[in-house]
Amino acid sequence: MRRLLLFLLLLVVWAADAQTPPTTAAPANPPSIATFTAGMDKRPGFLTFYYDAKKGKIWLEIDKFDMELLYYPTLAQGVGSNDIGLDRGRLGQEHIVKFVRSGPRVLMIEPNYSYRALSRDSLERRAVEESFAQSVHAGFDIMAESDNRVLVDLTPFLMQDGAGAIPAITQTRQGSYKLDPMRCALYLPHTKSFPQNTEFEATITLTGDNPGPYLRQVVPTATAITMRQHHSFVQLPDNNYKPRLFDPRAGLGSIDFFDYASPVGEPITKRYITRHRLQKKDPSAAVSEAVKPIIYYMDPGAPEPIRSALIEGTSWWNQAFEAAGYKNAFQVKLLPADADPMDVRYNLIQWVHRSTRGWSYGASITDPRTGEIIKGKVTLGSLRVRQDYLIAQGLVGNFTATAADTADLMTMSIARLRQLAAHEVGHTLGLPHNYIASTNNRASVMDYPHPQVDIVDNNKLSLANAYAKNIGDWDKVAINYAYREFPAGTDEKAELNKIIAGYLQKGLKFLSDQDARPEGSAHPKTHLWDSGSDAADELTRVMKVRRIALTNFSEAKIPMGMPMANLEEVLVPMYMFHRYQVEAAVKLVGGQDYSYALRGDGQVVAQPVSNEQQQKALNAVLATLEPAELLVPTRILALIPPRAFGIASNPRETFKRHTGITFDPLGPPEAAAGMTLRLLLNPERCARLVRQKMLDPSAMGLDELMERLRTQFVGTSYKNNLGVAYPQEVRRMVERKFVEQLIGLATDREADGAVRSAAHESLMRIQHTYAYSLAANRLYAYNFAGWLIDRYQATPDRPVSTTLLTAPEGAPIDPGQEWLEPDCDWK
Repeated sequence: MRRLLLFLLLLVVWAADAQTPPTTAAPANPPSIATFTAGMDKRPGFLTFYYDAKKGKIWLEIDKFDMELLYYPTLAQGVGSNDIGLDRGRLGQEHIVKFVRSGPRVLMIEPNYSYRALSRDSLERRAVEESFAQSVHAGFDIMAESDNRVLVDLTPFLMQDGAGAIPAITQTRQGSYKLDPMRCALYLPHTKSFPQNTEFEATITLTGDNPGPYLRQVVPTATAITMRQHHSFVQLPDNNYKPRLFDPRAGLGSIDFFDYASPVGEPITKRYITRHRLQKKDPSAAVSEAVKPIIYYMDPGAPEPIRSALIEGTSWWNQAFEAAGYKNAFQVKLLPADADPMDVRYNLIQWVHRSTRGWSYGASITDPRTGEIIKGKVTLGSLRVRQDYLIAQGLVGNFTATAADTADLMTMSIARLRQLAAHEVGHTLGLPHNYIASTNNRASVMDYPHPQVDIVDNNKLSLANAYAKNIGDWDKVAINYAYREFPAGTDEKAELNKIIAGYLQKGLKFLSDQDARPEGSAHPKTHLWDSGSDAADELTRVMKVRRIALTNFSEAKIPMGMPMANLEEVLVPMYMFHRYQVEAAVKLVGGQDYSYALRGDGQVVAQPVSNEQQQKALNAVLATLEPAELLVPTRILALIPPRAFGIASNPRETFKRHTGITFDPLGPPEAAAGMTLRLLLNPERCARLVRQKMLDPSAMGLDELMERLRTQFVGTSYKNNLGVAYPQEVRRMVERKFVEQLIGLATDREADGAVRSAAHESLMRIQHTYAYSLAANRLYAYNFAGWLIDRYQATPDRPVSTTLLTAPEGAPIDPGQEWLEPDCDWK
């Protein structure tokens, strides 16, 4: 029996060894590096390496033991799908690493800079270092050695999914993939060494089954995804950079870490802003040239006139640096023909192609120790300009039978590109989004801008002021805080506080993603793609713009010879033109004004939106649910046939429908009404309405909101002069969607109890309305919405609902997902 067990044990060990890739054992007496590398291609630089053409290997020479350097992966060749996010130039996470020798082996170790002790006491620092784990990214056997230099095989490290393609594919549910080593190889054209960085690139292939639709759309054989991934080793900056402390009011990104040397009475978390290093030649001068200007390089792959627009928009930032006391300290140039975009010395603006319109990005390579930005990297999606052109086409386009004047269309599109370039570069300078800026005279390019469409002569639209044409006042404040250099002996903290006090006195504000992106967010002025100082007033104005756009909508919105079915793609952004302003106005309901206030700075801490403002916003929002606003004019319905042969429908850019291939007249109304009702009855917004009524009896409450919706849209007929049932069916659809939203609230186990109770009570009142109507033998008596309530009562744990026809994707209308620092838009 013991022999049998021993045999089985040996069998298991043999099987495990058989599945382990063979490795080259370190020789007992390693040869010299010169002997080992004889005949190989030597590439000297920051890290010297050798290429062995016979074996297809990279041999790395290590002579910088225990010296920290920066490592990060990049996706050099993308997949081409915005939905998956594996774009050309996508940056991976930075890692500070060092090579540590232990006998015949070298480890690439990442220290833990999230936990530190900023102390001169070595024992205090060691106590922190030994309290938290480090990470070993790779281990290498020493194959050759000379003096204090060793040679290791870097190839296995390069043949990995360093950029995280496999997790990205898995998270987007596009299949299960793994690396196939037999289909991976080094890519020598982008494997080279520079004075401050050494770059390696490899072609890798992922294989898998059951690829998802995004992959099938962009990969020639979706079961084998081949891309190129890049690995960068970069020299860290010297110690002459002085970090600047973070202030939440300053509008700048940051790094943070625990400092266990902090006095007990001070916060243990330290935060430094992220910024480039910039110094004046004459620190005492009010205005001075920079010792080393910040230079951004434009990808020459961007065509004209797009390239010039991107360069011009990027150059706007020099206005902000001039305001901060610098002369010509920010420059934009075309990437030289002999320059390599992988060289860390080049801040790069890259033009990227995808199969669909998508986000643009502003990202940076940052020193995790100090927050110093080493390299800015901007990714601009090429299809965005076509979406802007489409929006302009729907607003003012007029393609006659003989000619077409597209000057206004291109002018708006190019204006948007300037703003987009400035926005994304702003991220790489350290600035996050400022979503309140649009309410203050376009104070920042770091907002998401909605095109400003003006009404002229009561029935015409103008794009003359569609987008800003310069850097904003807030952008100058943020750059001033981040980059101003103060003369020796200055109290820097006091001067920085003066900068903040100055912008507060001017009425400028800063609020970012956490305050704008959630549908249930509360701030009345912080939104994406909105306009105007008052969201409710602007919604009323935007609805007028929308009515004019739909009134003027005709077949002349597309060129002669284009399939008529394509007219729907122009219709979508016109019909949904109000979508983001609705979202902005809704936030006034149950809204709360607040700021990133510090004690003693005089800012508003937190206060509810006035009842008057909430009521005005509710009136403006409810007006968008009326049939007169929701129905699609019948003359437009007659212009849109099913798709032409050979031209597939694009579900991203067209309305969803219940009618098969034909255009559904109720599809757009259902998408718009469903969106508005979902926003109004957001569980968090409803909970705030309950609380504000609890604290102030005169304030709007949730019961009042639901009663307004019930009396306006439940059991009411709609008079019209069209002679058809279309408007009444739109009203009935809104009624059904309201009931479905209420059922969703009442059965949402994560919603506040008072919210669920109010939703249930409203459903019972609606049921009573139906019962009364039935007894009175009214035409609109018992209907499908009533049946839904009956089902809800009978099986509250399994309520019946219909599938909502949602609106086509709006974002990105025109900057980026953007912030990739540590960092978009509508249709």
